[in-house]
Amino acid sequence: MPEVTFFGRQATTMENDSLRVTVLHEGGHIAEIFDKRAGVSPLWIPQWQSVEPSQFNPSQHPAFGTGPDAKLLAGIMGHNLCLDLFGGPSPEEAEAGFTAHGEASVNCYQIAESSHGLTMHLKLPLAQLSLKRSIQLIGSELAIRETVTNLTGFDRPIAWTQHVTLGPPFLDPATTQFRASMTQSVVSESDPGFNAYLQPGAEFTWPNAPNADNNLSNLQQMHPTSPASGYTAHLANPQQKDAFFLAYSPQFELAFGYVWKRKDFPWMGIWEENCSRQASPWNGREITRGMEFGVSPVPESRRAMVERGKLFDTPTFRWLPANAAITVQYNIHCQHATRTPESLSSLEQLAQ
Repeated sequence: MPEVTFFGRQATTMENDSLRVTVLHEGGHIAEIFDKRAGVSPLWIPQWQSVEPSQFNPSQHPAFGTGPDAKLLAGIMGHNLCLDLFGGPSPEEAEAGFTAHGEASVNCYQIAESSHGLTMHLKLPLAQLSLKRSIQLIGSELAIRETVTNLTGFDRPIAWTQHVTLGPPFLDPATTQFRASMTQSVVSESDPGFNAYLQPGAEFTWPNAPNADNNLSNLQQMHPTSPASGYTAHLANPQQKDAFFLAYSPQFELAFGYVWKRKDFPWMGIWEENCSRQASPWNGREITRGMEFGVSPVPESRRAMVERGKLFDTPTFRWLPANAAITVQYNIHCQHATRTPESLSSLEQLAQ
């Protein structure tokens, strides 16, 4: 598994005849899942110059600002892990060194080759957690296993979200289709961008979300015109053991999706950014859709997460007992399909 430079970042790649997978050393982001037949990776690569988190300095990299999200923005790509925050830190946590979405998205991992793929190790010194992730490449699928260990002698609430973000050219607001095993849903009270098209705080059943003008938007597709932005939270179907989302590009005839255990990650958030954010480094140019599945429905501070407690009678965080470890597994699939509704339906059945 060669070490490479990927958009200016230190990374390790693994590949077979079907896929090439690239993982960043700093932040541990799965930056690329390149399907060789389709000739595309569905994951988002920002248009701005990427910076290693360890090298980030606000005075040298003023484009990212000085807030708790600056270091993350400087180095974000593709699929990053939010642990043990999903959202921003409190002012006191920020003063102590916490960044948005937690240390796992910005600290440096130890990456090694194993008999089945690669392994990633990380200790979170502020959160006092350890993380081990293994990634196995099997044909056109990835099998991922994560273990988080509590290094303290007390039970603690944690956030744990897979922040999967898709981007162009795979992602096209006008044509890319989405399917997911979601049910009860709600629009975020606050819009992460500046051009919200959905009704804040509105509850609905997937996939039809109320617009600000009281019409409905089918979230199986992005809002087709820009600028637009939004965030919605979705509860995975409690009648199904597994949960999934699937994104399909007619242009590349590629279906890309994740399957996970609902008991591990009962929530999925959908974040849309369609040329909405005008400030640097966004500059009104980025098109993304985050399909973010985890133990929490919305990005918020640790205190707000705990005080919320439940949504739709489902916990909004997970307890990690003293000196204990929790292991989860999930799979990533790439599947080629023709441009017909029937093929999309069959892929959805496959994911289920």
